[in-house]
Amino acid sequence: MVKKEFGTAPDGVKATLYTLTNGQGAEISVSDFGALLVSVKVPDREGNKRDVVLGYDNIEQYLQGTCFFGAVIGRSGNRIANASFSLDGVTYQLAANENENNLHSNPDGYEQRLWEVTDVTDQSITLHIVSPDLDQGFPGRLDLSVTYTLTEDHAVELHYEGSCDKDTVVNMTNHSYFNLDGQDSGTTVEDQILTIHGDYYTPVLDSKSIPTGEIAPVAGTPMDFTSAKAIGRDIDADFEQLNFTGGFDHNYVLNRKDGIEEMAVAYSEKTGIRMRAYTDCVGVQFYAGNFVGEQ
Repeated sequence: MVKKEFGTAPDGVKATLYTLTNGQGAEISVSDFGALLVSVKVPDREGNKRDVVLGYDNIEQYLQGTCFFGAVIGRSGNRIANASFSLDGVTYQLAANENENNLHSNPDGYEQRLWEVTDVTDQSITLHIVSPDLDQGFPGRLDLSVTYTLTEDHAVELHYEGSCDKDTVVNMTNHSYFNLDGQDSGTTVEDQILTIHGDYYTPVLDSKSIPTGEIAPVAGTPMDFTSAKAIGRDIDADFEQLNFTGGFDHNYVLNRKDGIEEMAVAYSEKTGIRMRAYTDCVGVQFYAGNFVGEQ
């Protein structure tokens, strides 16, 4: 494990970057600021290491960015309609930071805070944060830990663990953007091949991207990734759901039974890098980076 300075936040907080390496030479870098996954470097078919996630060089750049590169999103990822919810007979108001909705619990998300490193080894790091009652508008004091582990077969494992003293909303995710050609390749992901093990998805009502509640089949639509296809093949199709969101930005209902199962596979023909993603959740949000631009 190697650690180095990673910049200074406006309030003077000093950030550290931790780089973990496995026995095969693959490595991941994680910052205690935001529990950010900054880089994932794995070998391509020629044995050359490529960084397959988008990231910045210091936290000053992360603070200026708007795309949540590598962020641990909390308490709740994705959108909450009308920036409010009711729980146990109480209505809680959140910040309306995207149209009338709340996106990724912002402002003041967990990706903009210094986490405590409670354990670190050559291949694993655990970070801890306490979110007080009514933090971001959510009820209860949430005690949360996130562990990143780099395995010998180049897997990056994320484990979330937390407890709260009240009923609350917790919907954590990691918001890394993957490009299996390498983040400095100069290419987009549109030629990369994707399979999603989901026969259904949840359509959104309009451009505000709130689900309608319907569970719709992907068959016969551009949303269908049940058989491997290039991400860009249908991304510009004249299909209402894609027009609403400017490309793919939808929740897929996974075909799964129990435990941790494969949910998706992505492959770069250019580098030979294949990524298999696994989860014990019932859905996965596929976002094709529609609004990343030049960030």
